Amino acid sequence: MKLSQIWIAAMMFAFSVVNYFDRTILSVAAPSMMKEFSLSPASMGGVFSAFLISYTIFMTPGGRWSDRFGPRNMLAVMALGSGLLTAMMPLGGIPGLGSLIGIIPGLIVLRLGFGVFTAPIFPAAARMNAISMPPLQRARVLGFVNAGAGFGGAVAPILVTAMLARFGWRPSFVMAGLASMALGVLWLVSVADRPAETRVAQSPPWAELLANPNLRWLIAGFAALDYYEYIFFYWLYYYLGEVRKLSVDDTAFYTTMPFLAWVVMMPLGGWLADYLSARHGVQRGLRWVAIGSLLISVSGLVMALNVAETNLLVALLSLSFGFAAVADVVFWAAVVSMAGEQAGSAGGLMNTGGNFGGAIAPFLTPLIASRYGWSAGLYVGAAVALLGVICWSRIDASPPVSSGLQTPNSPLARR
Repeated sequence: MKLSQIWIAAMMFAFSVVNYFDRTILSVAAPSMMKEFSLSPASMGGVFSAFLISYTIFMTPGGRWSDRFGPRNMLAVMALGSGLLTAMMPLGGIPGLGSLIGIIPGLIVLRLGFGVFTAPIFPAAARMNAISMPPLQRARVLGFVNAGAGFGGAVAPILVTAMLARFGWRPSFVMAGLASMALGVLWLVSVADRPAETRVAQSPPWAELLANPNLRWLIAGFAALDYYEYIFFYWLYYYLGEVRKLSVDDTAFYTTMPFLAWVVMMPLGGWLADYLSARHGVQRGLRWVAIGSLLISVSGLVMALNVAETNLLVALLSLSFGFAAVADVVFWAAVVSMAGEQAGSAGGLMNTGGNFGGAIAPFLTPLIASRYGWSAGLYVGAAVALLGVICWSRIDASPPVSSGLQTPNSPLARR
């Protein structure tokens, strides 16, 4: 890889880290804000949901805009806009926006805006990957970039807690927002804008994209994977603390382990996908890694549910979540391979479908657990993940013949 390509990959990793930090800071600051303004958990839950609503709704348009206006520009807009909305969060309190329309409505408006600006991040990164990275090194770069989300999610609680203790919640939001905006400015001045190479003159209608059966299977499989992953995101801490009865300190420590596995396994999974694609072709390489990682992940979860020793339990959960991360990056590599210059639009569609699938898990899992026990809720998650295996048996992620990547004997594959 060229130095300029390494810089682009490093910047996109930084975007992923900082964006997930900005997403997480509210959940850590929420207790202080609730106490100051006498807010109920239900009210703050509405603020949390506001981000997910706008993020999901604007993800598909955000992918289309990444193709139309260029991923370099959309990533800059994402960083500057989301950073500004993060820095403005104190305006949701008194004095400020909250004094005009109410504290909760003010916070909801700001988080809705934050979701709109955040929505293009991964479709735009996929499009940037497609136009700037060597074809048979794209999966490892995607793994590195997307691992930033896990890294940001892992360090945010520790760092934000320290910031809140020293500065309070208002300055902490301002500092986090300014960091994101500074990153956006650095991106603009260090990455050149090449409209002829990065922008699509005319995007096909959504129906034309969805007419591709491979993309439909990819969306369905990603929805199944996100359902499975969201159980870890939303209920792992509760499961370890309340179901397995670990202490508060042990729960916090052990919850971090699966997320660190996510950070490590994503780049490794991307490298393996590139390696097998170069040797056996893109279709087989990506399919083998996706199916294999899903089967290992589900097996790890099933074994974890049947052990009592804490260290072994966490090791198996980390194995399970780590291999789910491998499958995650292969989905993104597949959409880049299949869609080419439409990677932004196709990635937006896939990520929208994934978030709809993922949104079901946080409320359905405890409903199942309340009636049949937590093991049953997690077994259902494992069964849903296996639907992703079925989808991958139908997916051909090969790029167009004109790309030269159809077989491992192509010129590009030999490089």
